[in-house]
Amino acid sequence: METVKIDLNKETDDSYDIFIDSFLFDGLADELKRKPAANSYAVITDSNVGKIYGKKLLKNLQDDEINSHLISFSAGEKSKSRKTKERIEDEMLRLGLGRGTCIIALGGGVVGDLAGFVAATYMRGIPYIQVPTTLLAMADSSIGGKVAVDTPHAKNSVGSFHQPKKVVIDINFLKTLPKKEIANGLAEIIKHALIKDKDFFHFLEKNIDGILKCDLEALKQAIKRSCEIKADIVAEDEKEKGLRKILNYGHTIGHAIESALKYGISHGEAVAVGMCCAAKLAAKKGFLDEGSVIRQNNLLDHAGLPHKLSHHKLKPKIILERIKYDKKIINGRINFVLLNSIGNAFVSDDVTLEDIKKILEEQ
Repeated sequence: METVKIDLNKETDDSYDIFIDSFLFDGLADELKRKPAANSYAVITDSNVGKIYGKKLLKNLQDDEINSHLISFSAGEKSKSRKTKERIEDEMLRLGLGRGTCIIALGGGVVGDLAGFVAATYMRGIPYIQVPTTLLAMADSSIGGKVAVDTPHAKNSVGSFHQPKKVVIDINFLKTLPKKEIANGLAEIIKHALIKDKDFFHFLEKNIDGILKCDLEALKQAIKRSCEIKADIVAEDEKEKGLRKILNYGHTIGHAIESALKYGISHGEAVAVGMCCAAKLAAKKGFLDEGSVIRQNNLLDHAGLPHKLSHHKLKPKIILERIKYDKKIINGRINFVLLNSIGNAFVSDDVTLEDIKKILEEQ
C-alpha cells in the first residue's frame, strides 16, 4: 500500500482586541482609514439599526473614500436563517466583493452571528469586525467566534467557529436601548458571574439598579468583566472541547424554549428560565445550596427576567423534544452545566431527560 501524507500541523494566531469606551463608533471610519483591515467593506446590519447607524457608518466610510457597501435584512431572530445568509451572499457577489473584503457586523446578536457566519464561508473565509449595538452582544455574543444560523429544529444548529479581527464596543449605543433589551443582556452578564466569579456576582447585586437605569460607568464595568471572563475561557478552549461548555449554563433548556416558541421569546428570557431550572436541578442533586438558588433567582427577578414560562403555554414534552437536537448531546448523553456554588460551574453527563422533565413539570 502506498501512503501520501498531507502535513497540516501548524500554529495560527487568531488573537484580537476588544475595545470598550464611548464614542468609538464615530471614529471607526477614520480608524479603518489609518489601519485598513481590507480593500473594501460590507456593512451588514438589520433594518432597525441600518436606518440610523448603518447609513451613518456608510457615509463616514465613503467620506473617507473607503470602498464600502451597506447590506441589511429584516430585524428579528427569525431572520437568522440559511435563507437570509444566502441572500446576503448573493448580494455580496452581485456587488463584486471578493477575498479582499472585510465584513463589519453592526447590530445585536442576530447580526453578529449571521454576519460572522457569512464571513466564515464567503470566498472560503474573509475577515470581519464586530460592532455590537446591544448589551447582550457587547457582553457575550460578539466575543468568542461562535457564528451560526437557526433552523426550525434548533437554535444555532448550523454554524462555525470564526474569530473576528476585533470587537468595537461603544457603550453610547446603550443610551437608547429599551429597558427590556438591557434585561436581555443582563441574563448573559449574570450567567458569566454565576459560572466563574462570585465577586462579580456580588458587584451585580450591589449595582443592578444603576445598570437598569443605564449608568454607563456601571455598565462599562459589567461589560468589561463579562468580556474578561469569556475571553479567558475562549483562550483556553476555543472550540468547546471542555471548559468552554460552562458558558452554556442555562442554555440547554433556554435554546429548546426559543426554538419551541419559534423564536418568539427573547434569548435572555429563555436563558433566565433555563438557569432557574438548572439551579433547581443542581439543588435537587445536592450540588447547590438553597441559599445560592435564592440569590440567583432574586438577581434575575431584580433584572426583570422570568423564573418560569407562566405566560407561555408550552408543555414540557415539547421542550424535551427540542433538547434532543442540542449540540451538547454526545453519544446520547447530555452535557448539562450545573453549579456547585455561585462562581463555580461544572459540566455533568449525569443529567437525564427524565431529570429535566421533572424540573419543567414543577415550573
